Amino acid sequence: MADPSQSGSIDGRRRRSERTRQYIIEAYLALLSESLKVPTAAQIAERAGYSVRSLFERFPDLLALSLAAADFAFAQANVQAGIRNVWADRPTRIRTQVETRAGTCERWLPLWRALNFNQHYSPELRQRIRLIRNAVVQRLELMYRPELSTLSDLDRRRMLIALEALTDFESWARMRSEYALGIEEACNVWVRTIDGLLPPTPAVS
Repeated sequence: MADPSQSGSIDGRRRRSERTRQYIIEAYLALLSESLKVPTAAQIAERAGYSVRSLFERFPDLLALSLAAADFAFAQANVQAGIRNVWADRPTRIRTQVETRAGTCERWLPLWRALNFNQHYSPELRQRIRLIRNAVVQRLELMYRPELSTLSDLDRRRMLIALEALTDFESWARMRSEYALGIEEACNVWVRTIDGLLPPTPAVS
């Protein structure tokens, strides 16, 4: 029969290891938000308050850490970007989709850039990038279903490609950094452009 005290000790070590793992992920994300350079293992470990050895005990390399950070960010973004106002009028749906997307871009742009930087070294990272893009397209399909329903399959696909490109992370970054737009002003640019791109909303019968 297993010793309950030994089982509790193992569970405690596992929880501490998971906390350490999470602190390392959070340190990596914090460093990405502060600099355009991908942080080193030593910098990440120092920020997390652990040794480089502790880092590599939990992640075999920095690509694995990037992958874990991507999964963490994807889960967080899904929670933060809850589906709202799907059946609302056109202006409300556009504003809701834009503000939700803007919030995601504002928070996760540094990680997105790191993922793109490293994707050539990791098929898993390329897969995560595809999953993220697919999730964006699915949300666009959901929010603009009435307008997209009026298009042929080909035109609908082209419209989704245009909308996804318009609301890409780098589009947001250019508005915020290159053109020094505030968040509200940048959102308004997207709102006006999306409204101009979408076909007329069909009348409700």
